[in-house]
Amino acid sequence: MNEKIAILKTDITTLAVDAIVNAANSSLLGGGGVDGAIHRAAGPELLAECRLRGGCKTGQAKLTKGYRLPARFILHTVGPVWNGGGHNEPELLASCYRSCFALAREHDLRTLAFPAISCGIYGYPISQAVEIALRETAGELSKNASIEKVIFACFDDVVYSSYERSVQAAQ
Repeated sequence: MNEKIAILKTDITTLAVDAIVNAANSSLLGGGGVDGAIHRAAGPELLAECRLRGGCKTGQAKLTKGYRLPARFILHTVGPVWNGGGHNEPELLASCYRSCFALAREHDLRTLAFPAISCGIYGYPISQAVEIALRETAGELSKNASIEKVIFACFDDVVYSSYERSVQAAQ
């Protein structure tokens, strides 16, 4: 697909990139899944900064420092809760990626790592979410040469396999 895209089965909190993406809830104050893991790994300073951000709307993103993470920054984005697909979920999920890439351009971030946004407790069908993630990423990479690497950090074999299948099908 693209030499700038990597698919890894890994813990996103361990990646030394310019920014990791947090699949956050709208409060930005931590939660379960990847959101909770990022907050725990970054330390209490992250929560203090997030309290000043005023939350985040679905499909949007906000930037904070990475604190105790190897990543310099965190891009917090709020993915849609899956309600069958008829409530603008695909557009909202695509907007998460576009919002993160817009912040990456604004802050000259060259290496990013994304989790499977909305695929945990929010229930988004993995194969559909992967298709959106790869489409939006390919679109960004085709017009933004400053991005050097986009990593999809997969939390389990199901998500990893879905990314692998989608990338192979696109080649």
